[in-house]
Amino acid sequence: MRPGASLQCFSPLTTDDVIDAVRRLPVPDKFSAADPIPTSVLKQVIDIIAPFVVELFNRSLSEGHFPAVFKEAFVSSVVKKPGLDATDTSSCRPISNLSVLSKLLERLVVSQLMKYLTSADMPLLQSGFRPDHSTETAVLRVMSDILQTVDRGDSAALILLDLSAAFDTVDHSILLQRLQTSFGIS
Repeated sequence: MRPGASLQCFSPLTTDDVIDAVRRLPVPDKFSAADPIPTSVLKQVIDIIAPFVVELFNRSLSEGHFPAVFKEAFVSSVVKKPGLDATDTSSCRPISNLSVLSKLLERLVVSQLMKYLTSADMPLLQSGFRPDHSTETAVLRVMSDILQTVDRGDSAALILLDLSAAFDTVDHSILLQRLQTSFGIS
């Protein structure tokens, strides 16, 4: 990270930010039972209600508090692979459907975070959540490192871990401290 880079608070959102985010929602309209109005109606009235949504979002950002109602989701289960027993809970994975407003606020926050991290010189080897980077680019980098090591005549070993559920076990106070220390985000 660039020395002295820090993100102390989010920039206030504008009505244009919210209107643009709503207009970029995917088609066909996705919705959740948690939504007070259907997404199609939200798109039709966003020009009228945008000032109220902006006020709600900006209060959330300035107070550093994500509204509890935005954390509520309707959970359904989906069979992991075709042919598995749908009545066996281990064959299913939960799908959480959050409200559209919750997702909008999340996208607007991610946008600001990504701008900050890009301007603060995000580590070059960071592949997740970066434009033109993916799991494929990360795998290519690992393979390249292994092949270069073997070409030099050295030994190489690869250990793989399934960390798909790791985020559920993260100590949030440690995560917040790491964000402050390593990335200047407070």
